[in-house]
Amino acid sequence: MTRKERYHFILEYFQQNVPDAETELLYDNPYQLLVAVILSAQCTDKRVNLTTPAIFARYPVPATMAKAGYDELFPLIRSISYPNNKTKHLIGMANMLLEKFEGTVPMTVAELVQLPGVGRKTANVITSVIDQQPNMAVDTHVFRVSKRLGLVSQKASTPLAVEKELIKYIPKALVYKAHHWLILHGRYICLARNPKCETCGVKDWCDYYHKNNKQRV
Repeated sequence: MTRKERYHFILEYFQQNVPDAETELLYDNPYQLLVAVILSAQCTDKRVNLTTPAIFARYPVPATMAKAGYDELFPLIRSISYPNNKTKHLIGMANMLLEKFEGTVPMTVAELVQLPGVGRKTANVITSVIDQQPNMAVDTHVFRVSKRLGLVSQKASTPLAVEKELIKYIPKALVYKAHHWLILHGRYICLARNPKCETCGVKDWCDYYHKNNKQRV
């Protein structure tokens, strides 16, 4: 099976079976999504969704967040991983939005990565979710799943290398959805320690499955 064929079959499966895949983070606008994604680094979406309502209620717009004091914001995100750094990042992010972007979340990766707490992965999430731009955010799930399936080479050792290979083969119009397909597949099926291969809908085209079940090939 060629890599092109593998992409074709796997993408076709997801289009047919998970047509409306989307982020599991809860938000109402770009600012709220930006806050949620910054908080989600090395933390579960479930925990973030339990935390953000109180934050959004007290700081509904960047202008209110920018005025927040550290001691005032920190208790609201104490249950999130790395609350100290993330508190500083959120306040810094809000201030930069006001000072440099007139209080509006920018929609280019180059502009977003200038914000405190925002790296390439976060910027890719924002632009793909909000604007459906063909940007692929590579988190731990995307990294693991794309390698196991055989969508990217084993030589792709960094998130950026994986991102570039995925973008090369996935049709532009599907990139923003493919991001969610891979994340959700990694979150619920292709688990890190005990992948649910027997119930996996794409196992027939999965490199990892065939290598570990040679008798079935």
